[in-house]
Amino acid sequence: MSEGTFGNPEVVEEEVDILLIGGGMAACGAAYELGPWIDQLKAEIGRDVSVKLVDKAALSRSGAVAQGLSAINTYIGDQDPADYARMVANDLMGITRDDLAYDVGRHVDHSVQKFEEWGLPIWKQPGDEGKSLKDGGKPVRSGKWQIMINGESYKWIVAEAAKSAIGSDNIQERVFIVKLVNDKNDPKRIAGAVGFSVREHKVYVYKFKACLLVCGGAVNIFRPRSVGEGTGRAWYPVWNAGSTYSMAAEAGAELTMMENRFVPARFKDGYGPVGAWFLLFKAKATNAFGEVYMDKNKELLNDYPPYGQAAVPASCLRNHLMLKEMKEGRGPIYMDTPTALQNLAKTMTPKEIKHLEAEAWEDFLDMCIGQAGVWAGENIEPEKTPSELMPTEPYLLGSHSGCCGIWVSGPEDVGAPDSWNWGYRSMTTISGLFTAADGVGASGHKFSSGSHAEGRLAAKGMIKYIRDHKDITPELDTPVEQLVEEIYQPVRNFLEHKDYTTAIDINPHYITPKMLQFRLQKIMDEYCAGVATWYQTNAKMLEVCEHKLGMLKEDSQKMRAKDLHELLRAWENYHRILTAEAHMKHIQFREESRYPGFYYRADFNFVDEENWKCFVNSTYDKNTKEWNVFKVEHVDLVAKPTAGH
Repeated sequence: MSEGTFGNPEVVEEEVDILLIGGGMAACGAAYELGPWIDQLKAEIGRDVSVKLVDKAALSRSGAVAQGLSAINTYIGDQDPADYARMVANDLMGITRDDLAYDVGRHVDHSVQKFEEWGLPIWKQPGDEGKSLKDGGKPVRSGKWQIMINGESYKWIVAEAAKSAIGSDNIQERVFIVKLVNDKNDPKRIAGAVGFSVREHKVYVYKFKACLLVCGGAVNIFRPRSVGEGTGRAWYPVWNAGSTYSMAAEAGAELTMMENRFVPARFKDGYGPVGAWFLLFKAKATNAFGEVYMDKNKELLNDYPPYGQAAVPASCLRNHLMLKEMKEGRGPIYMDTPTALQNLAKTMTPKEIKHLEAEAWEDFLDMCIGQAGVWAGENIEPEKTPSELMPTEPYLLGSHSGCCGIWVSGPEDVGAPDSWNWGYRSMTTISGLFTAADGVGASGHKFSSGSHAEGRLAAKGMIKYIRDHKDITPELDTPVEQLVEEIYQPVRNFLEHKDYTTAIDINPHYITPKMLQFRLQKIMDEYCAGVATWYQTNAKMLEVCEHKLGMLKEDSQKMRAKDLHELLRAWENYHRILTAEAHMKHIQFREESRYPGFYYRADFNFVDEENWKCFVNSTYDKNTKEWNVFKVEHVDLVAKPTAGH
C-alpha cells in the first residue's frame, strides 16, 4: 500500500431512493419486503425506484444470527399477540411501547413461515413431521414463545431471499457506513450517508430519499469478562459497535430508554446459551451447595410487584436473585445439567438418551461453538458434570431482552397516543430516517424473527414515505470533500506523525484504536455499573464517568489508522463512545434502579413506580456536543397480568 493511495481514497458518489444500512435480519426482512412493493411504486410514480443495501460485512454471515441459532424465540402460533405484548412489558419492568410489541406479535409468524418455506428445518411435534407451519404443523416449543430449529444455516437462508428480492447487484458488501448527513434545506430530514470500503481505498457517499439504519446494538462498551487470549469473546456479536444509536443521535433523532442494558446469565467463559437448557431440558440453576436460588431467594421478588410475581419473573430479577448468592459467598453458580438429563432419561431408551445428549451438544454447535470448545477443553460431559453460570458484562440492544434504542412511529390502529405515531411505521423523529430491530427502543423480545418482521414493517413505511415525497431532491448539508476529510482523519493522524518515533505504536501524537477502546471499557466498567462493581453505580461515580468520557471524546480525535482495519476500529470506537455517553446520561437522569440485576443506582436502590414509570428520552446536538434528557409519559395499552399469570 503506497502512502499516496492510502491518504487519497477514491470517492464514489451514488444516488438511490432507498438505502438499507446493515446486513442483519432486519435489513434482510426489509429487502425481501421491498421487492414486490418497488414494482408497484414504479408503476404509480412512472419511473424507476432504486434501492441499495450496504453492509460492512458479507450479507450471508452478517448480524447477530451469523453463527446460527438453535431456536426461534418469537413465534406466536395460536396465542394472542396481546399476551406477547404483556410478556414483553413484564420482562422489561413495565416500561415498553405496547403498540410496537403488539405490531411485531401480529406480523412475526408470517416471517417464520417464510423461513421454513425457504429451507429452514423447524422441529415438529410427533405426527406433524411432514407438515409445514403454514399448513398447521405444530412446532416443538422450548418455551411459551420459542420453537426449536436446526439453525446453523439460518442467516444464509434468509440472506438468499433478500438477495433474490432486490438483486445481488444492489448489495454492496464490505463498506462501513459511519456517518449520516442531514438535508441542506431541512435539518430535520436525512439526505445522505457516507462510509468507506474495508477492502479498498474508497469512500462511498450516498444520497437518498429514505434509509433504514439497522446496524445492530452495542458490544464491547464495557470491559468484558473474557481477557487475554479470550479477548474478543462476547455474548452478542462483537461487530455491533453502537453505530445505530450514535449515527441516529448525531442526525438529531430522539433516543429512548438508553439506560436499559442486558446482562445475560450465560455459561461461563464460552457465553453459551442457556434458554434450551432451562426451557427444553428443564435444568435448574443452583448455588455451589446445590440449592436452587430461584426458590431460596424467592421472597426478594416481593420487593418488585408486579414484575416479580409473574409466572416468569423479569430477566433482571432472575439475575438479582443469582447475584445475592454470589455476593454472600455461595458461588460459583451452576447449571445442574446431570440431574436434568437424568430426569429426562428415566422414560427413554438408550438410543433416545444418546440422541438427547447429542442435542445438548448441538445446542452450542448451532450457535455458540466456543462453548462446546470450553466443554471439550475442560473435560466436561454435561450428563456427568454441572457447568458454571455467570452474568456477563452489559450489552445495549433493542431486539433481545433489552429495550434501549430510538423513538419511532408506531402503528395507527391500536389506540396508542397520537404522539406515538406520525404517519410512517418505524420512522424516527428525523424525516426519512427509519430503523428496526436493535434500533427500535422501548420494544424488546423481537429476537431474530421479530427483527425480520420489523424490517418488513419498516420497508412498507419507507415505500409510503417515498410515494408521499417522490419529488424530494436530497442535498447534503456538508461538502463531500469535508466528509472525506472527517472519515480519513485517523489516517491523516498516522501519516503525519508516524516517523516521529521508531516504533509506530508508541507515539505522543496519536493513540491506537485498541488502546482507546481499553480506556473506554475501563471507564464504563468501573464507573457506570460494570462487572467490577457488581453492576453498581451512584451519582458521584457517574460524575467521574461523565468527566472521563469527555476527555476520551477529545482524545478520540487523535486516534490513528495505519491501515483500513484500524480505520474500521477507529470509527467503531467513535460510535461506541457516543453510545456509552447516551447510556451514562440516561442512568444519571433516572433516579431509581429500574433494572435490579442489570444495574443498581446504589443511591436510589429501588423501583419508583410513582415517579419513574415513564420513558426517558434524549436528543443530542452534534454542534454543541450536549445532551437533552427528559421524561415522556408511559401509557399501558394492554391490561397487565395479575400475579401468577
